[in-house]
Amino acid sequence: MSTQKTSWPEVVGWPASAAVTQINSDRPDVAIEVIPAGANVAPGYNASRVRVYFDAGNATGPVLYTPYVG
Repeated sequence: MSTQKTSWPEVVGWPASAAVTQINSDRPDVAIEVIPAGANVAPGYNASRVRVYFDAGNATGPVLYTPYVG
């Protein structure tokens, strides 16, 4: 059973840049995509990807949803 972290609920509300730094620290093996909330993205699961959705209308760009591997 894998012990690698697969979700980051603690970064919800953080600035997107700080969330990316934390996720990269925990899982340097995944690609991190930073995406404005509401943007269209290709569907599908990817075990090597984490998507970070942020509020582009807010100056601090806080993370809106729990980022997870997929």
